[in-house]
Amino acid sequence: MTILVTGGAGYIGSHMVHALHDAGEAVVVLDNLSTGFRFLLPGSVPMVVGHTGDQELAAKIIADHRVDSIIHFAASIVVPESVADPLGYYRNNTINTALLLQAAVAGGVKNFIFSSTAAVYGNPESVPVSENAATKPISPYGTSKLMSEIILHDTAKARGLKFVILRYFNVAGADPRGRTGQSTPQATHLIKVAAEVVTGKREKMSVFGTDYPTPDGTCVRDYIHVADLARAHSAALAYLRRGGDNTTFNCGYGHGYSVMEVLDATRRVAGRDFPVDYVGRRAGDPAALVADVSRIQSTLDWRPIYDNLDTIVTHALAWERRLPGKTVAR
Repeated sequence: MTILVTGGAGYIGSHMVHALHDAGEAVVVLDNLSTGFRFLLPGSVPMVVGHTGDQELAAKIIADHRVDSIIHFAASIVVPESVADPLGYYRNNTINTALLLQAAVAGGVKNFIFSSTAAVYGNPESVPVSENAATKPISPYGTSKLMSEIILHDTAKARGLKFVILRYFNVAGADPRGRTGQSTPQATHLIKVAAEVVTGKREKMSVFGTDYPTPDGTCVRDYIHVADLARAHSAALAYLRRGGDNTTFNCGYGHGYSVMEVLDATRRVAGRDFPVDYVGRRAGDPAALVADVSRIQSTLDWRPIYDNLDTIVTHALAWERRLPGKTVAR
């Protein structure tokens, strides 16, 4: 049987595809290449160019490749963009997920792993935040993901689909073997942007808000290495295959770093300073988001390998230095 990875040519999805391929799993990728690139994937992995909301295409992939599990990454993910274009985010994230689920159920798919986000928590009342915390998203991005979670719960209850929801905190870094990394032009990930400034691809970067109620006034986030995140998905799939119950897991390390601390780590790893603009807050940014990771660590066969900020930055910077010239061909 085969695993369908939607958004598999993107940043996190391509790491997942490599992890599955390394483990000898049969994989097929569906990606519209809006932010993904074919060169990030192993050459032997088949890829179909298209949208997750295309039910006829999804049904054909499921039938042709005998898909029994779906790992669903495909989504729009930029918080400020979601504030400016909420309808686009509800269409791409929520409606397309519902359409994909409909095709999955009709095609007999057994397992569904959903890529969600800590943005569903909004401004949590306490940190670290557990999976049982109130979900009060403050951006259309977070709301679009929460709505998708609700649709998945209801679908599973009605149709017997097995699922795991993984709520990501801040994903960063790159494949330690240098096979894939964040390659999207104008990406907004903090460590990616800092790496672009260090390598001369951007003149400077901005820090959005220095007056948050945090130790140094900048936002605090729980940064998880993308390779550890891919391993968490593999562990979630193994859990479902063993008959595990439908559930939700936070994906993080359980501790956070401020924006200033991330920039200091980048300077330390790069061995140089770089220009930074300090500007006002962005809409939709909570002050601090740190995961309570007790559930994932007590339930799944998963422990982080790359829980070190300098390591995360080192891998991201190494990828950025390899990247020039590769983003032209999709």
